Amino acid sequence: MSCHLHGLSVLVTRPADQAGPLCDMIEAAHGRPLRFPAMEIVPADEVQAAREVLHQAGRSDLLIFISVNAVVHAFPLLPDELPLDLQIAAIGEATAASLEEHGLPATLVPRQRFDSEGLLAQDALADMRGRRVLIIRGRGGRELLKQELEKRGAKVRYAEVYERRLPRRNADNLVRGWERMVDVVTVTSSAILDNLLQLLGPEGKEKLCRTPLLVLSERTAAHARELGCRQVLVAEQAGDRGILQTLCQFVES
Repeated sequence: MSCHLHGLSVLVTRPADQAGPLCDMIEAAHGRPLRFPAMEIVPADEVQAAREVLHQAGRSDLLIFISVNAVVHAFPLLPDELPLDLQIAAIGEATAASLEEHGLPATLVPRQRFDSEGLLAQDALADMRGRRVLIIRGRGGRELLKQELEKRGAKVRYAEVYERRLPRRNADNLVRGWERMVDVVTVTSSAILDNLLQLLGPEGKEKLCRTPLLVLSERTAAHARELGCRQVLVAEQAGDRGILQTLCQFVES
């Protein structure tokens, strides 16, 4: 898409190794990305346990990849060959694109909501009696998907292949120069928002709450409002293009 951000300064809080494409798009649209990773993604401590679960992935009827990180960290642990009729679900277009890049195209991708609720709304998952499901995700997180699929009759296991951590970062300079450096903040999950608030401290939280905050889902938007954020923008579509489109609309409004 083509738009002009007119020097808009955008705080990008994604993990360091995932921020590049969005920052490039902001720069190409004449904006100023400011990288401040509010989350670190590392391989799970119990890699061998995840490897053993994933080694049996071919015995499942459905694999669900929760995120791009799930794809990246699971693939070195998966068997070389999987059944051709194995159903593959991806939560979000970015996750589906990552699966495609790794040679395992997703057969089920929610298009309206890019979260567990969106996946559960798919007709293909209405009756799960007797089906074996493997959810590939990071350690911890929501239990909704597993609980609901079990209610529908599925046998569900987890393969937890990565962990989320709070980065060791000093935010003092960012907080002091906030008004000069930050016009809009982007966060792509509630967990990243929580980390960001912890890193910024009380003074930084007040400044963040006065700053337009761009999120990817209504669930994260509701969480942000509960925390005191006053102007929350929700991207109409997930992914980098959705973020850029929302930034363009913000500048033009």
